[in-house]
Amino acid sequence: MGAARDSSTGLNVLWLQSGGCGGCSMSLLCADTTDFHGQWRDAGIHLLWHPSLSLESGSEVIEMLNRVLDGTLRVDALCVEGSLLRGPHGTGRFHVMAGTGVPMIQWVTRLAARARHVIAIGSCAAWGGITASGDNPTDACGLQYDDDRRGGLLGAAFRSGSGLPVINVAGCPTHPGWVNDTLMALAADGLTEADLDTFGRPRFYADQLVHHGCTRNEFYEFKASAEKPSDLGCMMEHMGCKGTQAHADCNTRLWNGEGSCTRGGYACISCTEPGFQEPGHPFHQTPKIAGIPIGLPTDMPKAWFVALASLSKSATPRRVKVNATADHIVVAPAARKTRLK
Repeated sequence: MGAARDSSTGLNVLWLQSGGCGGCSMSLLCADTTDFHGQWRDAGIHLLWHPSLSLESGSEVIEMLNRVLDGTLRVDALCVEGSLLRGPHGTGRFHVMAGTGVPMIQWVTRLAARARHVIAIGSCAAWGGITASGDNPTDACGLQYDDDRRGGLLGAAFRSGSGLPVINVAGCPTHPGWVNDTLMALAADGLTEADLDTFGRPRFYADQLVHHGCTRNEFYEFKASAEKPSDLGCMMEHMGCKGTQAHADCNTRLWNGEGSCTRGGYACISCTEPGFQEPGHPFHQTPKIAGIPIGLPTDMPKAWFVALASLSKSATPRRVKVNATADHIVVAPAARKTRLK
C-alpha cells in the first residue's frame, strides 16, 4: 500500500502530517475491520502516500509531490493531519518539509489548489486544536478555520476542485470510521455540501450527540450525578461532561467495537468542537452559576432544565440514587413476575 500511482479510476488519496501528534493516523489503524488495506482497495481508494504507511521517502516523495503540482499525478483527496504552523511572522518556517527547504504551509496551499477534495483529519487540522492552545507561539491554525472563525490557512472563500469547502473530519483523535466513511462517500461521489454541517463536518456523525447511546443516560434522566472518578452516575453536573453538547456519535459508533470516553469513566470534553482545548476551566470540572451548570444540553432553555432537574431529582428511585455514587451496581433492579405489563 502506498505506491505513487495515478489510477484512472477510484479515489487517489495523498496524506500529509503537519503540526500534531500523529494520533489520528494511529486511530485510523484501529479501524473496525480485519483487512484495512483491503477495505480501502475494495472501495476504490488508492493511497498515493502516507508518511507512516508508505514505503517511499526522501527524493521519491518530493518527485511525487512535484508531479501533483505539474498536473501529471492526480490527487482526488488531500488529507491533512495536524494544524498548520504559520509562524514565525507568517513565514511558516517553524515547519519546513525535509529535503525541500519549503514550509509545509506552502506545500499544503499549492497541493490544495490541485486537489479535487481537501480533508482536515482531526481537530488540529480543522480548527487548530491542541497545537493552537495557550499563547500559540507557532501561530497554528486549521485549514479553513481558526477555532470557530472561518479563515485559517486557505481562507474563508476556499473551495476545492469539487466546489466543496474543506471537509472537517474533526475529533481528537478522529474516529477511524469517520475517516473511512468520508473517503468511501467521496469515492462513490456521494458527498455533497448538503451532507456537511455548518462547520464543514460530515453530518453522518456530526448530526448526532455523544449523549445519544450513553450508558449513563438513566442517571442523566434522574439527574443522579457522579461525585468522584469511578462513580457510575451522570458526569454532566459535577465532572465536566459535555456529551449533551458535543456533536459526535461516539456512543453509538463505538471505538474498537466496544468503548467510548464515557464508557471508560471519562467525561466527554467535546473534542470535535472548535475551541474544545481551552474551555476556561479544568476538563474534569463543571462550571456553574448559582449551582446550575453553564453548559446546558443543546437546544434546552435554562428554565426548562432547572424545572426538569428539580422534578427528576425528587423522583429518583433509590436504586438509581445509590448506584450513582458507587463504582459498581449496589442495588439491582427489582425482579418481578414475568408477565410484564
